[in-house]
Parts: sequence; structure tokens; C-alpha cells
Amino acid sequence: MLFNNFDFCLYTKAGKHTFLKSFLFTSVLLFGGSASAQKLSPKRMDVLVAKHMVPAVEELKDYVALPNDAVNPDDILKNVTWAENAFGKRGFQTTVLQNTQLPLLLAEKSFPKASKTILFYFHLDGQPVRANEWQQKNPYQMVLRGKGEDGAYQDLNWNALQANINDDWRVFGRSTSDDKGPIIMLLQALDILQSENQNPLFNIKVVLDPAEEKGSPGLEEALEKYKNRFQSDYMIVMDGPMHSSNRPTLTLGCRGSAGFTITTYGPITPQHSGHYGNYAPNPGFRLAKVIASMKDEQGRVLVEDFYDGISFDEEAKSVMAAVPDNKGDINARLVIAEEEKVGSNYQESLQYPSLNIRGMRSAVVGKGGGTIIPEEAVASFDIRLVPETDGQRMVDLVKKHIEKQGFAVLDHEPGTEERMKYAQIVYMQGNAGTPAFRTDINTPISNWLRKALAKNFDKDPVVIRIMGGTVPVVPFVQALNVPTVLVPLVNIDNNQHSPNENLRLGNLRMGMKTCLSILTSPI
Repeated sequence: MLFNNFDFCLYTKAGKHTFLKSFLFTSVLLFGGSASAQKLSPKRMDVLVAKHMVPAVEELKDYVALPNDAVNPDDILKNVTWAENAFGKRGFQTTVLQNTQLPLLLAEKSFPKASKTILFYFHLDGQPVRANEWQQKNPYQMVLRGKGEDGAYQDLNWNALQANINDDWRVFGRSTSDDKGPIIMLLQALDILQSENQNPLFNIKVVLDPAEEKGSPGLEEALEKYKNRFQSDYMIVMDGPMHSSNRPTLTLGCRGSAGFTITTYGPITPQHSGHYGNYAPNPGFRLAKVIASMKDEQGRVLVEDFYDGISFDEEAKSVMAAVPDNKGDINARLVIAEEEKVGSNYQESLQYPSLNIRGMRSAVVGKGGGTIIPEEAVASFDIRLVPETDGQRMVDLVKKHIEKQGFAVLDHEPGTEERMKYAQIVYMQGNAGTPAFRTDINTPISNWLRKALAKNFDKDPVVIRIMGGTVPVVPFVQALNVPTVLVPLVNIDNNQHSPNENLRLGNLRMGMKTCLSILTSPI
């Protein structure tokens, strides 16, 4: 009984409505009321997430077993089908969005009383694998490992998950972190809500990119063709690693990327270095001259106007200063004695465009090499862009800089007449690449996500103004004009893009709780 005899005595005609209101209110408190009225406390989230750790690992193992290199379309289609079934099982309407490239998958679900719509972006493809470099038989067959007494990872039996799960255990396999792990985290969070008879507080759209690791070649076409299907109030990108502290992390933007390749020339064919040394110019030295002119000893780019437009107000400085980076830890992890001096700290360095040599070639080094003067030398560069920089302008600035070093810069391979006319030639190929984006820290989406994570983790999240890498999601941001924030969920030392990619189980747990925090926080 919810009331005693004394309560009955008070149930008079005059007090009827008052008593009924109290009775109904008490009933709601005791029995939970409607799904939309329930709340999940942080402790309750922890309990529910713990119960879903094994199902999450099992579902991830099933998904990782599908090879997902986008050079193999048949494999990608199997991954699309898997995701279609996984979201369909959770009541989502799924649509395969065909285009001239690989198809995207869109999953949609509306919920009662929801007035806002959030678009989640993931990608289902992964980097290629070189199986001989992995410490497991098959990179697509996930293995469970924990550190032994010697600090090295050792294989664990899957039955170990039935006991107390150690947060520092890891599952190894391609795409465990980048980006199948985060997909599973969202799916399991949705399952947890369903088990509690609760609904997310907004409508959900999920887009799964089939070729992010190849630069998302079909993304812009899909946007043109299906733009209305992607319309949403906010966009959340669940890709990339958390801060090294493993605190909940929000990243307000990502750098873009432009690129160019330069070729310098020597004799028309390789020549004997004894016969023509001191006579035929060596293209390797010419290339070295160009490269050496681009940066000073502190790592600052010497190309004129390269850093134009970059400045920080007090709020930006405050955001960067609040990130708990430790220079000693970063340098120890990279095994470098000293860092370059672009910016006064790590976070500030990410706010500037960067110039990087990503590869060089001139003749042969090691086995097969010879004493020759090569015919050409080649270097390939990338420029990481920030919102204040335009990719094509940055490539053009580099071209002007090379011309100032006394080189004729051509947009084609030189012919005989040009080689005889110009003493120093550079053939330059460049592209504007993918632009950067950054969302202001005081926009509604930033405030909403910060409050959601702070409430459920009992600490403020690490807020990163812009991440160093590039996610080819900027066409979404620009075409849809939708406020966007990245919510990274995986451990920073996950070896993404490399052999032995892994996901720390503590991050799997935190990732599910992060998804729950977002799904249950009113906008």
C-alpha cells in the first residue's frame, strides 16, 4: 500500500485533487513513470556499462572479422551490410546511398517528443594491413591481451572476460580503434537505453563513410545527391584518439591538408659519378637546396606570409592552456631531445599551418645502389591547414618561394629545350586538398557536450581547440552548415594506421558511458 489509514482520513472531497496529485507524483517516483521522465545517474551508467562490456567486445570481434580495406569493394559492401543489420536490429531505418564510388550507409531513427536531430559520423573502412608485421596470425581476427610481469603484452583467453575485466587489457585487430570501436560504443549505448526503457532525447542520424582512409572520394557527390537526407541541427564526429590523460575529450576542429611534389633534374640519364662528378649537376643537392631554404633551425617555415592571419585572443589562449599536456611526456614518447619552436607549446603549435616532407627519392640506397649521378630527385610534401589558411594559396606561396631561390618552376615535366634553357628547374605538382574547420567553444553544441560529459564523469572534459590530423568530413560541415564537434573515444596509443592496432578496454567502457552521457543530456 502506498498510503495508510491516516492518509485515507485525509481523502476528503475538498482534498481530493491535492491527494491525487501527491499520489500520482509518489507513484512516478516509486515506479519510474514514463521512459522520457527517467534519469540515469552516473553510478547507474557505470553499472549498466559494466554489464555490456562482454557483449560489446563480442560484437566488435564480429565486426573486425570483416576485412575493410576500401581498395576491395566487395569487402566494403560486406561491412555496409553488417552495419545495416546492426542498426536495423536497433530499430533504425537504413538506406544505402549509392553513388559512382562506394556507397554510404545512412541510419535514421526518430524518438517521441524529440525536436532536435544529431548527425553522427563514423567510417567503416580501415587502413591496409601488412600481416607479416602484426604480432598475431590474422589482423582481422581480434585477440585479447594484457601486460605480463615483463611489461610485454601476452595473449589472454577470451574466458578471462567472464571475471573482472581489467581496464588496461586491450583487444588487437585492424579498425578496433579506427573506427569500428566507436561504432560499437554507440550501438551498445543504445542497447543500454533500451534495456532501461528509455529513449535518446533527440532524433538520430548516423552516416557511415566507406572510404575515409582513401580520402572519402564519394562524399561530396553523395552530399550533392542526398543533401536533404543529412540535414541536422548538430553533427558529432566520433573518430580519433582522446587526450593522452585519457580524460573525456572534446575536439572543436581539425586541420586540413594540402600537398605538393617537387622534382629537380640532373643529366638526362644516370651518369658515372667518376666520369661526370664535378661536372654534371646532382639533382639531390638541388633538391636539398630547395628544402633547406624552407625552414630555419628552429623549425619555423621561411616561406613568406606562410603564417599570415594567425593570432590568438585571451579565450583561445585560455582553452589551450587548460589542456593538461606535459612536454616531457610528449618528448619521451616521441624520443626527441628538443621540439620545434612553432608556437610556445604543443597545443599552440597545432594552431599554425605546418610544412612536412612525407617522402624523398633519389636513385637507390642500400642493396642495388651504385656510384651514379641520378637523373632526378623527388620530394613529396604535405601542408596541414588551419581555418585561417587556404590550401591553394599556401601551395602558391611555396611556388613563389622556390622561384626566389633561382629555379624555373614548371607545371609539367621539362622537355629538351627547357632543360637546355634553364640551369635550375623544378617540376611542381600541387593540390588544394581538404580545408580545416573549427567550432567556437561558446557555441550551443560545445556548451551542451561539455556539460553532458562534466556531469556524468564528475570532471570537466579536456577541450582541444583543433586537432593536428585531418578528417575528410569538412565537406559535410561546409555543405550542411552544421555546427560540428569531434568526440574522440579511443586511447591515444592505439597504433591506428599501423600494425598491432588496438583498443584499450577502459576506453571501450568510457566510450559507452560517453555515448550514454550524450544520448541522455537534453539539448
